[in-house]
Amino acid sequence: MSAKRRLLAFDLGAESGRAMLGQFDGARLELSEVHRFANGPVQVFEHLYWDPLRLFAEMQQALALGAGQGGIDALGIDTWGVDFALLGKGDVLLENPRNYRDPRTEGMLEAAFARVPREEIFAHTGVQFIKLNSLYQLLAMQLQDSPVLEAARCFLMMADLFNFFFTGEKVCEFSNATTTQFYDPREGRWSTELLEKLGLPTAMLPRIVPPGTRLGPLLPALAERTGVGPVPVIAPATHDTGSAVAAIPTTTRDFAYISSGTWSLMGAELEEPLVNAAALAHNFTNEGGVGHTFRFLKNIMGLWLVQECRRTWERQGRAYSYAELTARAGQAPAFAALIDPDYEGFLAPGDMPARIRAFCQQSGQTAPADEGGMIRVILDSLALRYRQVLEGLEEILGRRLECIHVVGGGIQNQLLCQFTADATGRPLVAGPLEATAIGNLMVLAMGLGEVDSLAQAREVVSRSFAPRRYQPQAVGGPWDLAYERFKTLRLSS
Repeated sequence: MSAKRRLLAFDLGAESGRAMLGQFDGARLELSEVHRFANGPVQVFEHLYWDPLRLFAEMQQALALGAGQGGIDALGIDTWGVDFALLGKGDVLLENPRNYRDPRTEGMLEAAFARVPREEIFAHTGVQFIKLNSLYQLLAMQLQDSPVLEAARCFLMMADLFNFFFTGEKVCEFSNATTTQFYDPREGRWSTELLEKLGLPTAMLPRIVPPGTRLGPLLPALAERTGVGPVPVIAPATHDTGSAVAAIPTTTRDFAYISSGTWSLMGAELEEPLVNAAALAHNFTNEGGVGHTFRFLKNIMGLWLVQECRRTWERQGRAYSYAELTARAGQAPAFAALIDPDYEGFLAPGDMPARIRAFCQQSGQTAPADEGGMIRVILDSLALRYRQVLEGLEEILGRRLECIHVVGGGIQNQLLCQFTADATGRPLVAGPLEATAIGNLMVLAMGLGEVDSLAQAREVVSRSFAPRRYQPQAVGGPWDLAYERFKTLRLSS
């Protein structure tokens, strides 16, 4: 390759969005931030919405900045999963997309099971049962007689909506389609039979495309307005975890991974979906990846618990950085109390410290008395939850996974990384930090024909970014005793 390719990754998360520029010379990738902007739900009455038009405006600003810094050869977008937009006649956006923490999905799992048994839904989709999945959002709209659903002509996941804004193309990318819980991973298509049994429309579903697909050039008006020209828009793994896992710097598939951020997604990479009784019993999910792979994983509440504590304290006039909170947690006593990170009462925004104190009291434990103690409870409990999920994963796969790769923003919490190594008794490889953007960029390179395969992309990542390694230190003993306590935690929502 005679010159460096300049590739732009839009990585939109639940708290922020950023445009990351990757300069790729065929062997190494250099990364720099072009633009960063806030994201988050907008509450109107009791409902939570996303603001896609503001996000699109921020993305256009990033394109203009990229054009001014030397141009762009291709761009791609990744976002969180499960949330979607509905277009009506004339491709009008019918309403602001709802945030997955919106309360409309209360009771929707039970409503779905009353129409189609749980086992049958899993047989069709192989997806973990969580009330925030797209399936239950659509069912809520139907049961609430939503005029928006009635008027819908096209269903697009969030990243697909932005791809439509950029190119005019209406498609769903594979990795994000698999998060809906109405994609059939074994048939490789939408599970229209499941939707019909639930009484949900199917005509609005667009075609599904794999990661690396060229969707088209940037629309002429956008190309002119931003100064970036008619650059190709390429679909990476548009689900952020799909992009993050693509950036794991490994030459083997015999590993567990944690994509650590607002959510923790923990699993293994497989060649085929795994849809069987054991996967159902452990409530694992099959989500699409790069290179025809599947991410066999479980969603865990993750650092949302820390984020919401921090926001609550800030509203109360006590502002702390994440580094300050982690340092205080390191000084707090270990295992003073434990929580179930996936307790449903922790899902919605609000006063998380109060909810954690209530959980401790209701489970017969002494609640933490200060901020450091609160964060320590969260980090101890997350590490123990990772151990529990790893045990289930290995039981289903029938083999031991010798190493855990952790990617994403959560690797900045070195205390949690060490706790995870200690709790699981496995060496942990942390990095790269910007794995989602990096995976996005490498799939753009694949779409341009500069990289041949997922394996080659991972070789580039290994050469370009040095990970941090953690060895188990305090294995057994207190961790084993705490784990036995953790496994007894039962608290109904």
